[in-house]
Amino acid sequence: MATFHKIKVKDIYKETNDCSVVTFDIPGPLLEEFQFRQGQHLTLKADIDGEDVRRSYSLCSSPIESEWKVAVKLLPEGKFSTYINNSLHTGDTLEIMPPSGTFGVSIDRVNTKNYLFFAAGSGVTPVMSMIKTHLALEPNSTCKLFYVNRTAKSIIFKEELEQLRNTYFGRFEIYYFLTKEKRDIDLFNGRFDDEKMKVLTETFIDIPDTNEVFLCGPEDMVNYVSEYLVNAGLPKELIHFELFVSGLSEEDKLRAERLAQQNVEGVEITIVDGGKEFHFTMTSDYDNILDAALGAGADLPFACKGGVCSTCKCQILDGTVEMKKNYALEPREVAQNFVLSCQSVPTSEKVKLNYDV
Repeated sequence: MATFHKIKVKDIYKETNDCSVVTFDIPGPLLEEFQFRQGQHLTLKADIDGEDVRRSYSLCSSPIESEWKVAVKLLPEGKFSTYINNSLHTGDTLEIMPPSGTFGVSIDRVNTKNYLFFAAGSGVTPVMSMIKTHLALEPNSTCKLFYVNRTAKSIIFKEELEQLRNTYFGRFEIYYFLTKEKRDIDLFNGRFDDEKMKVLTETFIDIPDTNEVFLCGPEDMVNYVSEYLVNAGLPKELIHFELFVSGLSEEDKLRAERLAQQNVEGVEITIVDGGKEFHFTMTSDYDNILDAALGAGADLPFACKGGVCSTCKCQILDGTVEMKKNYALEPREVAQNFVLSCQSVPTSEKVKLNYDV
């Protein structure tokens, strides 16, 4: 299992009024462990007012830059984002887990590939890493970014995006959409809708010639654009996404309500972690295996506790569980008995989970 390391902040600056970019100084002995692929994220941990707070943030730097950089947008009542934006300084130390995550595809240095990216707000962070990497390492490939923000001043990485467009002129195109400012061309005003997507797919996007699509932003945007592109003829397997979950679907709510009523008193849980087994009895004080394990004294990885980041992913070795929600695991992973322990409720008398995967 990956562990947290104390890492110094090499640099921190304001990209916009409500977004800070943090660069970490990874020491030599940890460079190999911290190697990453475009699209992966870092899990950060800090003691904030006596509370252990953890969050996952996508790396916005490219592996070819040999930099470990994240962008953190200030969220209303966001404990960690407020700490980063208002209290963190160059030279401070944070606890960081090595990069993880499966967002992104392998580099193809030979073939010509056409990539589409849809992002909203800080959803551009993993997209930046991917765009920089694919353009630099795939000389025959192209990238198009459709990027939604509230105002022009709130566009994260606007200067860097423009530099990339100049550097890779003809191979990288950007289209900005603003929701709180009026542009001369009506197409670029507001969020994606049927009218805009019709124009995009008829004018800017060649569906048959599209190889991969990446979406990162609010759940409703990701679901809408994905469904539209599939209905327009794009194979579903070419669409990859990361969500900012805005709320539970009705299906999720019903499942969560049903599982909350399930009696989990006295379930025997075994955790395999670091080659050792940890045994405890889960009680009705907890409604998921992760919280029950932490309450019993286990030291397990977690971040969002919302079924989004996959930091708490593990594999069922024995018994059965049901997840209340799952935004992080792909169908093939679920078929291989992987689960998110923060969302897992036992459905058998005994459960054995392996974190060493």
